[in-house]
Amino acid sequence: MPMVSCLVEKKNYILLSFLLSSSFHLIAQQEKYNDSIERKIKSVENNLASEIQVEGEPNWSLKERMKFYHVNGVSIAVIKNYKIEWARGYGWADSAEQRPVTTTTLFQAGSISKSLNSVGVLKLAQEGKLNIYKDINDYLRSWKFPYDSLSKGKKITIANLLSHSAGLSVHGFPGYEKGDAIPTLQQVLDGTKPANTSAVRSMFEPSLKYQYSGGGTTISQLIVQDITQMPYDKFMWQDVLKPMGMNNSSYTQPPSADKKNKLATGYEVDRYYVDRKEVKGKYNIYPEQAAAGLWTNPTDLAKYIIETQLSLQGKSNKVLSKETTALRLTPYIDSSIALGVFIEKRNGEKYFGHAGQDRGFVARYWGSFDGGNGVVVMTNTDDMTLINEIINSVAIVYDWKGFYVPFMTLKNLVLSDAVLNSYVGQYQNTEESEGQFKLTKSSIFTITKEGHHLKAQSSNQQAIDIYPETENTFFPKTSDTDIKFLIDDNGVVEKLTVHQNGKFFECRKIK
Repeated sequence: MPMVSCLVEKKNYILLSFLLSSSFHLIAQQEKYNDSIERKIKSVENNLASEIQVEGEPNWSLKERMKFYHVNGVSIAVIKNYKIEWARGYGWADSAEQRPVTTTTLFQAGSISKSLNSVGVLKLAQEGKLNIYKDINDYLRSWKFPYDSLSKGKKITIANLLSHSAGLSVHGFPGYEKGDAIPTLQQVLDGTKPANTSAVRSMFEPSLKYQYSGGGTTISQLIVQDITQMPYDKFMWQDVLKPMGMNNSSYTQPPSADKKNKLATGYEVDRYYVDRKEVKGKYNIYPEQAAAGLWTNPTDLAKYIIETQLSLQGKSNKVLSKETTALRLTPYIDSSIALGVFIEKRNGEKYFGHAGQDRGFVARYWGSFDGGNGVVVMTNTDDMTLINEIINSVAIVYDWKGFYVPFMTLKNLVLSDAVLNSYVGQYQNTEESEGQFKLTKSSIFTITKEGHHLKAQSSNQQAIDIYPETENTFFPKTSDTDIKFLIDDNGVVEKLTVHQNGKFFECRKIK
């Protein structure tokens, strides 16, 4: 089994504590909270929930899921009543250096960078330095957007850029390894060497529909620089991050030398969850700072969430006024996206949030419009599934009504050993498949029995528990994939089908 960052209780929370073994990573315990909060932390750590629930089956622990997904390090901050109730780090910031994750460890925020970017852009609008509904070329000085026939004569606005309604190309950016030539913003936007992405151009007319574009956000970065005549990272520090108390955060790419010991190292997990490797050079460099360049931690992002919540209530204006914050959180063109944030309504409660992914890093945050609730989770391993399970746990423990609703709840159906044993064996796939189970044409799909449960395993993947919905249809708890065993006229199991991503894949029993 892979190595894992694990959780332990320690009586002495003053000293940084360590646990080392051949199977487990180091653990760092940080601030000790009162007994009530510590109980909630423990509950969050032991209630990780997937999209499918099985009656009577316990939820997972953070330790178990970090091990399963090969996640190196995790950092969490939880907001209650407009305050950070607790923050804690787990596992390794860098396993080779044996540096633990603490609450000050910095992670790459990926596309969460766009949320803070929108705060900076709207601050300029609030100061009368730009109009978010005017043509972007009115504000671009060092480069102009080359309109063509695809825009159908319509002009792109800054509001379009922030809401992904500009009809532009280039979804995201892969970043650059240390030692690579780093392009200018103009080279990025024109797709010229050494840029490693294509030109940012119109795909269809603006204000027609939502189309995610990190390229559009990069145009907004250039607008900020052209208007302020300042480096983007300096403006964002001076006018956005510092006023909100995000003192450990920075858009500087690459990070300044004084932050070296706080930086988490990125890790990539292969698609089968069986191996992880350190990102070459420990992390990539993103000149597309507004779209993907923020280094931060959950504690600092929680401060941004709280400031947004209080500003919306008219109780704080460290950067934006109540009116500007309300505008920022108002959907534009598409009901699910506002200016730099996504909007979701769950059981009548509205939340703003964003996810992010850079090479070797993933992160996600949510904040409620009312009540002052929120959560931020960041990891230095590039798979989002664990983060969603942690957020589900926070929603359960903190009783966010209707936030976590399982896709499906299965009754704990008890099948006889004879039935379960009849399914045990090896099945060969005949088609390519991507999803919970990654199958090639030569993949062997193995069903085993452990105790009174079946486990399913595709070639090169970890085995996972599957649970019966009916006598011959099973689900894993981690997705809406289903496995159905098919029996011939003689009552013999001859094959199984895997239904995932809207397709059926047939595997014939060979052993």
